[in-house]
Amino acid sequence: MGIFDKLWPKKNEPEAQPRPNSEVVGEGRAFASLTSADLYDFMRGGSETASGEYITTSKALGNMAMLRCVSLISESIGMLPLNLIVKGDAKDYAVDHPLYRVLKVKPNEFQSAYKFKSTMQMALLLHGNAYARVVRTLDRIVRLVPMDSTRVTPKLQPDWTMRYEYRSPEGNTQELMARDVLHLSDLSEDGITGISRVSKAKEAIGLALQAEKAAARLFKNGVMAGGSLTFPNKLNAEQIKNLQSSMEAKYAGAENAQKWMVLEEGGKAEKWAATGAESQHLENRNHQIEEIARAFGVPRPLLMMDDTSWGSGIEQLNIFFVQYGLQHWFTVWEQAIENLLLTDVERTQYYVKFNERALLRGTLKDQSELFAKALGSGGHMPWMTANEVRDLQDLAKSQDPMADKLESPMMRTQNVTSKTTQN
Repeated sequence: MGIFDKLWPKKNEPEAQPRPNSEVVGEGRAFASLTSADLYDFMRGGSETASGEYITTSKALGNMAMLRCVSLISESIGMLPLNLIVKGDAKDYAVDHPLYRVLKVKPNEFQSAYKFKSTMQMALLLHGNAYARVVRTLDRIVRLVPMDSTRVTPKLQPDWTMRYEYRSPEGNTQELMARDVLHLSDLSEDGITGISRVSKAKEAIGLALQAEKAAARLFKNGVMAGGSLTFPNKLNAEQIKNLQSSMEAKYAGAENAQKWMVLEEGGKAEKWAATGAESQHLENRNHQIEEIARAFGVPRPLLMMDDTSWGSGIEQLNIFFVQYGLQHWFTVWEQAIENLLLTDVERTQYYVKFNERALLRGTLKDQSELFAKALGSGGHMPWMTANEVRDLQDLAKSQDPMADKLESPMMRTQNVTSKTTQN
């Protein structure tokens, strides 16, 4: 070492550091890097749309069509019974299995079954994924606890097993095994993470929100007068004031609708018709409602848009909604629960099934005709017993031994006649 090295020692040159594998976390969301476009959108308040609106899930729910779609599907899933059923001809409920009570009655300490299912379904609709922590005691499932979808990241491992990274609000990270997380996912591009329908429909939602703002600005700042009065001669301030007072007293309000006006001094009244731009604005708003409904598979009448489908068509509308709007979600729930919460042996003994019949009940007249045919009326072969019909109507089980047997009314009448003759 020379003298100059002693006087001015060299500074250690910086060494290249490996790039950290952990993702950058901000407000419960993970991003690939500080230059990520997703991070930029998040800091701006959501994903930008061509209309200039930034879309977040909370802002999207501010649109009434969006709120109706999400609430309708989530509440429908929440209200329907989710049963664990024993395989076989009897199709008995597996009431002795610990999972039965978790699914049907009490999933955790702070939620009812309805609240748990509707919360999970809402997260599934908004984020494309819903997660619940599976809590076990001695290998018995005792609780299902929902987790914030924005704080969970599914990761496929090199050995083809799944892990779930959970980031707590305090910033701590925990890696969970696949058996500890119930994962419900929407359509997926990679087969693991579901896509967010809000993200994919952001342009339609953004345009709908901007249309609402335009309508609000029109009511706040626009001229909403219905017409004008013109006179050949100029009116002074006092005449204008008297004319306005007279108009409000005689012609304003619903009770004065369609009254004829009597004008003096050569006055003429002219009604202003809606402009083409205003009519187009209303059509655009209706079109955006349809676009949002398409994204979630909800028929127009269930968004309170049409009057023609009510009455006799309501039964077919319910069937359509169940088949094309809910059946997909039934399958997502049922298969996810069976694959994770049942063992290989249990899957040969039990299956999970939503009871959608609660949504398919028609009018009393329709139910009466259906049950009459099911019991064998009108020469039909019976396919239901009397107690099965009573069970569907939440009635007490009949103690009549024949109530559990398939027998048509004609056969029953013949049996009664035969017994009477023998006596």
